[in-house]
This record gives sequence, C-alpha cells and structure tokens, in this order.
Amino acid sequence: MTGTAEQRTTERPGGEPPAGPALTRRRLLGAAGAAGAAGLVAGGAGGALGATALRDEPTALSSVGATGVPFRDGAHQAGITTPQQARGHLVAFDLTAGQTRGNVADLLRRWSSTARELVENGRLPGLDDQIANDAGPNSLTVTFGFGASLFPKAGLADRAPRALAPLPPFSADALDPARGDGDLWVQIGADDALVAFHALRVLQKDAGDTVRVRWQMNGFNRTPGATLRPMTSRNLMGQVDGTNNPKPTDPDFDRRIFVPAGGTARSPEWMAGGSYAVVRRIRMLLDSWDHLSVERQEKVIGRRKSDGSPLSGGTETTPVDLDRRNAQGAPAIAGDAHVRVAAPASNGGAAMLRRPFSYHDGIGSDGSPDAGLLFVCWQADPERGFVPVQRKLDRGDGLSRFLRHESSGLFAVPGAPGPGEYVGQRLLES
Repeated sequence: MTGTAEQRTTERPGGEPPAGPALTRRRLLGAAGAAGAAGLVAGGAGGALGATALRDEPTALSSVGATGVPFRDGAHQAGITTPQQARGHLVAFDLTAGQTRGNVADLLRRWSSTARELVENGRLPGLDDQIANDAGPNSLTVTFGFGASLFPKAGLADRAPRALAPLPPFSADALDPARGDGDLWVQIGADDALVAFHALRVLQKDAGDTVRVRWQMNGFNRTPGATLRPMTSRNLMGQVDGTNNPKPTDPDFDRRIFVPAGGTARSPEWMAGGSYAVVRRIRMLLDSWDHLSVERQEKVIGRRKSDGSPLSGGTETTPVDLDRRNAQGAPAIAGDAHVRVAAPASNGGAAMLRRPFSYHDGIGSDGSPDAGLLFVCWQADPERGFVPVQRKLDRGDGLSRFLRHESSGLFAVPGAPGPGEYVGQRLLES
C-alpha cells in the first residue's frame, strides 16, 4: 500500500460556503485557500479537536472531502503515486464488433475530457444525475490503460510494447479468464463511495456502444483520518501492509516505476512517462488464516501483527535484518517468511509499487468470506518488477498457502496527456 495519512494534505473551509451559484470543486478548494485553510494531518490531535468543532459548528466540507488531486501528475497519469484512496473501482472493457482505431481514439477523447472535468469540477455540463453534487473532490483519480488484446483489434499490432507480453503461469494460479485481461482498463479511486460511483457511471455512459464491460471489481481501504494518528493501513488478515513500498523520494524510484523517455526495445516512445499495471484478484483464505495463533501468523509474515515491526527487531520502519539470529541461534526471519521471500535483496533488486484495495464479495454457502486483495502493482517493466518477485513467492512463500490468485491482467498505462491531448493520443494518432 503506497500512501499513509502522513502523506495526505487536507484543507478545511474557514466558514460556510458563500451564497450564489453552486460551487464547483475547484471553487471550493479556492475558497478554502483564500480563507487561510490550515493543512491538517489526518487523524492527529488536530483532527480530534476538529471533530468536536464540527459537532458544534458544522461546515460544508470535511477535511477528507476537500482533498483534490490534479488530473495529471506531471508526466504521469494520476492514480499511480496518489496516496491510496478509501474506495476504488477496477473495470476492464472489450471493444464491440466492428470498432476501429478511430472509434478507440474517439472513446479515449471522450473519456479523457470527462475524467478531467470530474476531477477538476465534479460535474459535467448537461448531466444532472446529482449523485455527487454535495461532495468535494475526495481525492478522485481516473487512470486509463491498454491491454495486449487491444492492439490487433485496433490495427496497432506493430505498436504493442514487448513488455505487454502475457505473464507466465504460476503454480498458485486458479485464474478465471472471464475476470482477467481486457482491451481497455480503468482504475477509479476516491475517498467517498458516491464520488467513485459517479465517476464510474459517467464513464460507462460515455462508452456508448464502443465497448462492453468485461469485468468489474470494487474495493476499499481505511478512510483517511480513521485512526488516532497517521498509520500504515492493514489488510483483511490484520497485517500492517505497505511498509516497504518504494517511495517517490527514493533515488531510483522513477527508474523502477516509470518508462523513460526515448523509447526502449520493450517500451516504445508513446509509453514515455507511463507504467505497467499488474492487476490480480487474490482471495485470502481467512478461515484457515484465523485458525493460526498470532505467533504463527507473525512467523509467516516476518513482522509483529501489533505494530508491523520486523521480527529482527526495531519499529515498523526499521529495515528488515535478514541475517539476524534469535536467542536460539535460528534466523529471526524464517526462510519462508513473506518479508524475506519478497525482499528486493532476495530477488535481484526487483521491486514494484503496490497500490491495492481490499474487497469483500459476500459469504459463500460454506460460511467462508469471498474476500481478499485487489492487488495492483506498478513498474517500468513487469519482467523486472512483478514477474521475478511472484516467481520467488510462488516457490517459497509461507503465505501462499493462505492465498488463491483468481484473476489476472496486465495493462500498459501511457503517460499523462499534454495540454489539449487525450490519454493515448500519441499511440492512436501516430
């Protein structure tokens, strides 16, 4: 998981919104800034005091709702390094029969315009469904990607990146092809469920008859400010998840996560500033996991369940010491512990940016929850990120006994469009 509450900057209006025309998200944020809105650390002591103030004197927009994310993140699409949002929709589409490269370009032009308008203003001219009328931006992001199957259908087979080659099979896979891959992929994230649904609904309407939904998955994370202090979030196994994620401040972050300018043998120039997203639905066998003692769970992961600190000692952020021995002379981190097997040092330096959502799709007839992780990871090349790490996990990770990979997809996510451009224009019009 890539973001904690520490990374979020929030704003609060200094008073009631002015009377007059309906406020757009941009005007709400501008008003907050003009009123001298203070940046708050979500969930800190200031947040606790703010909660009391809200009960006594309600304001129109909470600190969570006021957080806005630009449509583009420099050279990259938003939604990759954006702090993890509380709600998410992952949707794949397939082209309908008879669609051409021009039809795909028209769709991406519509989608890009719609996404930009939703992110910046929260509403679309001429559309009055009122689903998200009362909400602020809520960190809304919309990210678009291309599956390998799109290229031959759109007459672009010679422009497909080699890095988009199918992922190899893994022994732990139990994949449902109907819930994997797809021609086009959209990731929607927001800190409010209605804002996220609104974006999904509008984009679906925009698609018209050009595409049909192949699969959709809905996820969630902890809401910003839900803890008494900023903390790394937990997954459905109760484990602190995301401590060792690469950070944008790391000197090699861009090299690991984003495609460089100039093009490479595996990624053409139109992918400059982009990234590759691996998407997997990973079911957690929670009933089996819950039968383990906490001590055994900690050995499987290699971290304390209470605070995420490594079993080799220190606090959550202390680097894992894979050479540390315990009082009995045995490795403090077991040979099949998840943190050991997944560590870059165990995988030739391979790393990826993990940005998942949890999911829960009901309870089966046997009483077990259909729940787990909508795993999304980002890298400059899957052959140097996801693939070597997953191969290692597949062969020796003690956690794999409690996981089932049920769907998989790989998508090329191009860089952010320039002024006046739409996502993918450099591919579709070159």
